[in-house]
Amino acid sequence: MSAKIKMLVNLSVHAGLPGPCAFCMGMTPPASPWCEACFEALPWNRVACTRCAEPLARPADLCGHCLRHAPSFDVARAPLRYEDASQALLQRFKFGAQPRAGILLATLFAHDREGALPEALVAVPTHPQRRRERGFDHSVWLTRELSHQLGVPCQRAWRERDTPTQRGLTRRSRRGNVRGAFGVAPGLPAHVALVDDVMTTGSTLSALADACRGAGAQHVEAWAMTRTPREI
Repeated sequence: MSAKIKMLVNLSVHAGLPGPCAFCMGMTPPASPWCEACFEALPWNRVACTRCAEPLARPADLCGHCLRHAPSFDVARAPLRYEDASQALLQRFKFGAQPRAGILLATLFAHDREGALPEALVAVPTHPQRRRERGFDHSVWLTRELSHQLGVPCQRAWRERDTPTQRGLTRRSRRGNVRGAFGVAPGLPAHVALVDDVMTTGSTLSALADACRGAGAQHVEAWAMTRTPREI
């Protein structure tokens, strides 16, 4: 069974079923997918850079990386650190094609989001090889789920060229690898948010932000469900 078919089957099974807590399988409050204890125990990214959402050891407005080389987006929102329960949840969605995990990630993000809503959401285009391996486009899936939950329309972006994987590259190499890699149709609204599952250095989101500014966006937010721990 392909990952895409598996996701559709799982979605039909879980649709409309509140079920037990998604993390401990215990009892939950009415209409809640999680129990209070598990929600509080999640690795929340509370102390983070205001520009790129990188977790920090102590409160500060900007991390050292953003002071030296600020990304092209204006602000990043990543409510969870990519570790422990949030890492397991994302892996169940991304590699196990479990829709309930994807819905939970989007719900946790929407629950923690503050401020004015953007006028459009733009999914980070998935590398074609990764899309073939998983059988579905996880970024587009998450973007559509957030669009449904928040009532914000989606706008399409695409890859102008295939790029090597970012895995294992330095921060500087990542920026060069994805520079000019994305395209967006002209006519974007002024305020947009870019959506991805996990942010590592922000290089991919920054490159997409450049393309969005070229298409008319003036204020660009970077939304990631999770953020990797601090990098040296």
